[in-house]
Amino acid sequence: MSRVGFILKPDKTEAGVVLEDLVPWLRSQGHTPVVTNEDQVSPQGAEIVPEERFGDTIDIAVVLGGDGTMLRCARLVAEQGRPVLGLNLGQLGFLTGFQVSEAKPAIADALAGNLPRTERMRLAVTYVRAGAAPVVRYALNDAVLHQGAMARLIEINAYMDGVFVAAYRADGVIVATPTGSTAYSMAAGGPIVVPGMTAMTLTPICAHALTNRPLVIGASGIIRMQLASDVRGVMLTVDAQWAHSFLPGDHVEMTAAKKPLVLFQSSKSFFDVMRDKLHWGARGAR
Repeated sequence: MSRVGFILKPDKTEAGVVLEDLVPWLRSQGHTPVVTNEDQVSPQGAEIVPEERFGDTIDIAVVLGGDGTMLRCARLVAEQGRPVLGLNLGQLGFLTGFQVSEAKPAIADALAGNLPRTERMRLAVTYVRAGAAPVVRYALNDAVLHQGAMARLIEINAYMDGVFVAAYRADGVIVATPTGSTAYSMAAGGPIVVPGMTAMTLTPICAHALTNRPLVIGASGIIRMQLASDVRGVMLTVDAQWAHSFLPGDHVEMTAAKKPLVLFQSSKSFFDVMRDKLHWGARGAR
């Protein structure tokens, strides 16, 4: 008997319908469905656990949602090494590679060990403020140092393994994983990095210089960023799941996390998804 955990899309209408169908089916197969108390759903036959204990109480996780829901799930289960199967209820679905119509056979194959797995690198993001204990958060997509509510340029100094890289005058700077290279970083003009590589991209947002170009950096290095001027209202955001004010004198360091996220892999390749979702490399009609 396996314990199958579910993480639901914030708008739970469609996800709730799918969950109501999967819970009795899993029970009939001898498995235990598990949901978190944060999702505030209680389908008959499902066990409810506190969100902070979710990763410790399941064998596999199933995401009912889109890529944003997957980011939340990664935060809950990656450190425990729990593999994740994504059922796409979102728009793009880069990380949620299975369709709802495939739910039962995909889950059955995952539980039987018949689905291939892939590992996605994460970032360990360490935020430091003088006089306070360091705060560590993990990112599957990216960490972003950016101007907050004000539309203005900020000045950021970036270092790689203690060596000065550049001073950016920009709306902010994105440090992304290969998985995150097709998210905010790509929208800001950053490079696309094939998942499975161990690299970080450093991409300025609306840089006030024609010479500021994105960088691809080895993931074993440590990127350090701090403000170069006395400016207020700056924010540090990690995977759009956690945010904190960032003051002059603060610094943040990013490197590859020790544990990746483990995903069940669908039959679609990364390039299939790129062509399907973003029309990458598509030929124009003749």
